[in-house]
Amino acid sequence: MANCVELRHNTVVKIDQRLKAAKSEDPRTRDLVARSILENGPSSAATLASRLGLTPAGIRRHLDLLVADGVLEAREPHAALSRGRGRPSKVFLMSDSGRQKFEHSYDDLAVSALKFMSAQLGDHLVSAFANNRAEDIERQAAIAISKKSKKSVALAEFLTQQGYAASIQSRPLGEELCQHHCPIAHVASEFPQLCEAETEALSRLLGTHVQRLATIAHGDGVCTTFIPTPQSSSTNGKVRA
Repeated sequence: MANCVELRHNTVVKIDQRLKAAKSEDPRTRDLVARSILENGPSSAATLASRLGLTPAGIRRHLDLLVADGVLEAREPHAALSRGRGRPSKVFLMSDSGRQKFEHSYDDLAVSALKFMSAQLGDHLVSAFANNRAEDIERQAAIAISKKSKKSVALAEFLTQQGYAASIQSRPLGEELCQHHCPIAHVASEFPQLCEAETEALSRLLGTHVQRLATIAHGDGVCTTFIPTPQSSSTNGKVRA
């Protein structure tokens, strides 16, 4: 009797393992792995496995293939995140070529439409469109951050919900808002007015002048915005060395 129970248990375990393996080998799951990193920022294999409900072995197969294809890059974790015993796990992040594969198909149409608008009616209408878009984001974000005590953290959470995969990093003279993905990067590379209007909206939301240090639209890996503490901002809007 015990042997029959054990046999039944082993059979169920093997079937479950085969189902998980089949899920792991599904190319669509590989896309989910890449998109999870795109939307949530750099992640370890263990974090991804837990987030997506995959086995560690299955997630590593996907990660190895995505790195080999140039979609992801593997890096050592930040020193602040690698404390403790043992060798720290590598983190995986989206490469520049990987971002391009996930660009929305309507980006080219948006660029063409804005180019036509600029040529036919003038650059001022492109700027008006950028400002209107930024003001719409600002209205939605203002509601979200009004419910939280820490504005910068609440703003990062809101932007993540909008597809920017944002996070806040502490710095000696303030904070940095890091956006690991930009849904409009391809369009913004052609029309920087979009980035400029967004930056101004962020300043208004946070009640202080912020400074863009890097943008995905200009070829950087992450959009980085410096948020100074009151004592670290200068009259020229530059960060003190």
